[in-house]
Amino acid sequence: MTIRNNPMLRGLAVSMLGLILGASQAMAADPVSLTLYNGQHKEVGDAIAKAFEAKTGIHVNVRKGSSNQLASQVVEEGDRSPADVIYTEESPPLNKLGEQGLLAKTDAATLEVLPKDYVATNGTWIGITARVRVVAFNPKLIDEKDLPKSVLDFAQPQWQGKVGFVPTSGAFQEQAVAIIKLHGMDAAEEWLTGLRAFGKTYSNNMVALKAVENGEVATVLVNNYYWFALQREKGQLDSKLHYFTGGDVGGLITVSSAAVLKSSKHPKEAQQFLAYMASEEGQRVITQTTAEYPLRKGLESDRGLKPFSELQAPKVTPADLGNAEEALELEREVGLN
Repeated sequence: MTIRNNPMLRGLAVSMLGLILGASQAMAADPVSLTLYNGQHKEVGDAIAKAFEAKTGIHVNVRKGSSNQLASQVVEEGDRSPADVIYTEESPPLNKLGEQGLLAKTDAATLEVLPKDYVATNGTWIGITARVRVVAFNPKLIDEKDLPKSVLDFAQPQWQGKVGFVPTSGAFQEQAVAIIKLHGMDAAEEWLTGLRAFGKTYSNNMVALKAVENGEVATVLVNNYYWFALQREKGQLDSKLHYFTGGDVGGLITVSSAAVLKSSKHPKEAQQFLAYMASEEGQRVITQTTAEYPLRKGLESDRGLKPFSELQAPKVTPADLGNAEEALELEREVGLN
């Protein structure tokens, strides 16, 4: 007996068709949207979210906070977290989340386009863009030839009142970890103690950079991209950048990083977002917003930065830096936080 000749079967078929059509309409009316926890600078997170939506039609809700704050929030929320992707200004917060099993493995195709030194050893997070630690100096106050050969030398009495730094900066803390890895805990403690005694502390990197630009202090320890951001804002600057050579820890390379949460309700689309961040288009969106180095293989900065290949960084990768707990503990011990 056919469905046409059986009223009961015909009614059932009509009901099932109605359910299917209703579900399809509901899906069309409620498209997938992602939630990005953005610990990077606000304008960077907003720019990549907007570009991804224009490319794919997938909306990205951006929630801004500090990298450490958002990582702690992910831990507290656990499987209930609304976040799909977390984007941090530095790698230690993601190293910490990875250690706790809260991150998903990044798609192999995305990992392949990035240098292995700038992704997690287990593939749970990726470096998005890189920056290098530098000394910004005011030539009216000090000649470049008189700068120390190593960043460790700034902890000496002759630099009393002449060097500024930001102890709360994630990159500064990563630098302290790198000193621990390369020179030992005692050397790192001596460096932090010396800076506390002889240096000037600032609340954030841009405040520190403006202090050297305005002649308030001769030198400051910052990331390179802050100088380029100030240059874009003001035009010609009085301050200049000094790059450490010979693998000195003063030239440490750090990365902004991103990962998909294991608890994401939209893992396919979240991986798509990560892939877009690592794509040539995504990298250009980010590096036009902030003067950082693109990490996609074969891609060079077009912002007038010192070529990435010419940086003489120490042999410490972002993965080597771990969760930076050692540096935070040491800063507490010497009275820097």
